[in-house]
Amino acid sequence: MRIIGIDPGYAIVGYGVLDYDKAQFSVVNYGAITTNAGTSFDLRLMEIYNDMCTVLDMFKPDCMSIEKLYFTNNKTTGIDVAQARGVVLLSAVQRDIEIFEYTPMQVKQAVVGYGKAEKHQVQEMVKNILRLKEIPKPDDTADAVALAICHGHSSGSQLSRLIAKANANDGAMGKIHHRTYGE
Repeated sequence: MRIIGIDPGYAIVGYGVLDYDKAQFSVVNYGAITTNAGTSFDLRLMEIYNDMCTVLDMFKPDCMSIEKLYFTNNKTTGIDVAQARGVVLLSAVQRDIEIFEYTPMQVKQAVVGYGKAEKHQVQEMVKNILRLKEIPKPDDTADAVALAICHGHSSGSQLSRLIAKANANDGAMGKIHHRTYGE
């Protein structure tokens, strides 16, 4: 499974693309989409959208793991981040990429094993899990890679739930048939 992790923002959108197979991760690519502060906000959104489309078309992920938006002190900044997040989600939906959302606490729990871990602990674990020489930079990129790792660690239980849901629903999409070896 190819996972793209996204840390949304309007100045920097971090992304990390990982392949996950048999509980093992391999790095495909990671980086950041950046916009200039002097550019009008609508053009910044367009740049994020266009660049995200390029990244998705280049790496063809099976799913997207993105940080669930939460508002802290500055609601204006949160609204701007929500708009940037919206164009990222649009780019994924247009490509039929399944989207999974995780809170910061869920990411910390999945990567470090402790939901209240410090940022530097998460970054060190990202480096260790992926056997990297350095922590991905900027921080938004490291956060995006952590989101991809979180989904990889969570995907087994998510997949089981999806299969169960699909098998319980005989709707227009049909059933997912699960076969075990030896049948």
